[in-house]
Amino acid sequence: MHAPEAKIAIEGIAKVFYKKKQSILALQDITLRIQDGEFVTLLGPSGCGKTTLLRILAGLEKPSAGHFDVRRTDEQKPLQSMIFQENGVIPWMTVEQNVAFGLNLRKLPAKLVKERTHYYLEKTGLTPFAKLYPKELSGGMKQRVSIARAFANDPELLLMDEPFAALDEQNKFILQEELLRIWEEHRKTVVFITHSIDEAILVSDRIVLMSAHPGRIVAEKRIDLPRPRSVEQIRSDPGMAQLFVEIWNHLQREVQGARSEFKPCKG
Repeated sequence: MHAPEAKIAIEGIAKVFYKKKQSILALQDITLRIQDGEFVTLLGPSGCGKTTLLRILAGLEKPSAGHFDVRRTDEQKPLQSMIFQENGVIPWMTVEQNVAFGLNLRKLPAKLVKERTHYYLEKTGLTPFAKLYPKELSGGMKQRVSIARAFANDPELLLMDEPFAALDEQNKFILQEELLRIWEEHRKTVVFITHSIDEAILVSDRIVLMSAHPGRIVAEKRIDLPRPRSVEQIRSDPGMAQLFVEIWNHLQREVQGARSEFKPCKG
């Protein structure tokens, strides 16, 4: 049997940044296949190029070598929506206007915009706050707005760069569960970045481990724990506890190795 065609096919991507007379190789020979509806997390030490790879997929950076392809299923949908670590809400728009922003930009029928906006306001618990402005919201509420807007726009891909990193533990757990609950309904293809091993195990179908820079893919871990999952479940499961230790040891080795190995190249 042939393997299913990948939703995202990344082939030999490299990225070099130039500054003055130095060049820094941020990514090296990244090759990866991500299936339709798969939730894949990139996990590696700080500075390994995770965000750079996500920005390449978002079209915000160009690779220095290699390429990627996305198999589109509906040309009417936007290719991707990106959720950043810092909230990306538009300050002069209300919550409702923020969620509807992408839909209005696409000039969809007003009735459809209203229906889809209200649906995701309800799904994220934002309906009571629909007429408020971002300055009146907490950090967690602003991230809810970002999540609602991304799903409402119905993209082919969701790209998420540490969306919960700035939140306290309680809000982080709540939003993780809300994200997964919405994702379970529609099974969008997601590429997710985090520094949290617990979070990676909780949300992922597959964790892609990266080396210290230059970022390379060094291992993959498939999460076979049935969904829906909870933080309590992954912390009490012996298999997940062992996986946590394996990933932790990988990160420790990469961080320690990077301290002595990184030297900028003279250009």
